[in-house]
Amino acid sequence: MAKATSLDSTQSQEGSGERSINCNGSKGGEKQEEHAPLPQSRESANNDGYATESNYDEIASLAEGLGGISIRTKPCLSILDGVPQAIKSVADLLASNKCKNIIVLTGAGVSCNAGIPGGFCCSPEIKFTAFHLKDFRTPGTGLYDNLQKYNLPFPEAVFDLGFFKDNPDPFVQLASELWPGLRHSPTITHSFIALLDKKGMLLRNYTQNIDMLDVLAGVREDKVIECHGHFRTSSCTNCSSAFDGEECKRVIVEEKRAPICRQCGGFVKPDIVFFGESLPSRYHRLVKQDTKKADLLLVMGTSLMVGPVNMIPEMVRKDCPRVLFNRELVGTFLRRNGPRTRSKSCDASAQRDIFHDGDCDDSIRALCALLGWENELDELNLSTHL
Repeated sequence: MAKATSLDSTQSQEGSGERSINCNGSKGGEKQEEHAPLPQSRESANNDGYATESNYDEIASLAEGLGGISIRTKPCLSILDGVPQAIKSVADLLASNKCKNIIVLTGAGVSCNAGIPGGFCCSPEIKFTAFHLKDFRTPGTGLYDNLQKYNLPFPEAVFDLGFFKDNPDPFVQLASELWPGLRHSPTITHSFIALLDKKGMLLRNYTQNIDMLDVLAGVREDKVIECHGHFRTSSCTNCSSAFDGEECKRVIVEEKRAPICRQCGGFVKPDIVFFGESLPSRYHRLVKQDTKKADLLLVMGTSLMVGPVNMIPEMVRKDCPRVLFNRELVGTFLRRNGPRTRSKSCDASAQRDIFHDGDCDDSIRALCALLGWENELDELNLSTHL
């Protein structure tokens, strides 16, 4: 795998384990009026610019003689043991104070730990649904047992606009069980996105999911683009008249039926994107300007098979680092001359890519431990548990 350029990360004294040495040689967090960069040598520092625990006392003596300069040890040395280089590289990027306009692109994988089948998302652009329908085609599961009686002509019919107009009952049954905010809480990954927003680092969160867990986690609505719609508002499938979102929720969840439009008598559904419908206009309005402005792209839990959202990694600037936290290598990440590769490459697009395979929540927790954000992350996540 191509190793991304590691940017020096100057962390806060509280979060990084930084220790200041004053002119009397005392160790503490006292603020000094003047700080000079510590001279680098093979004896005094390791190759990434941090003092090590073993040579700290030697450097402290040198610092005392130079008038009380500030030195730092590697943050959370015990945590660093065994942490993959990819996660360390991402931590360097986030701690560099150079990433102020981060785009996050998420798919079904970030919601699996919330207990939502396949992320509960759909796309009209191609005949593919990221809601892995095998999850409710498996005999013995509640979804399978409830939907089996409707004799669906094909599994994706649940999200087909034409089928809904003829028979809304399968979607109503599915939506009543998976309506956001009733049973499923945001995951650690959702809370991390909210933490980026809280720290003023998030430009936009593009999600392919319709579970609304990003917003429920605390990400501001203006920072989220739900590419395939959401459940907060609703409208008529016939005349497009707006319908009260809370009333739509009540009728579907409590009465288990599709609401009826007061204007024309057509069936009403939440404003999620079905096959045969276009993506929200806000997506098309903002995606080009956002990708031009982005200084870091973080892609998590997606196959990058659903268009046009899967083109976002290709739209960011050539100098924008691209990070992929996923169970498998997807899209054009680390690609050289066509085939995907994890080997080192001189190709510019590969050099800017960072890939770590595994569970998204595990990757995020390791990343936040390095950054000293773990307590904030846990507190934020706990506050959103249903």
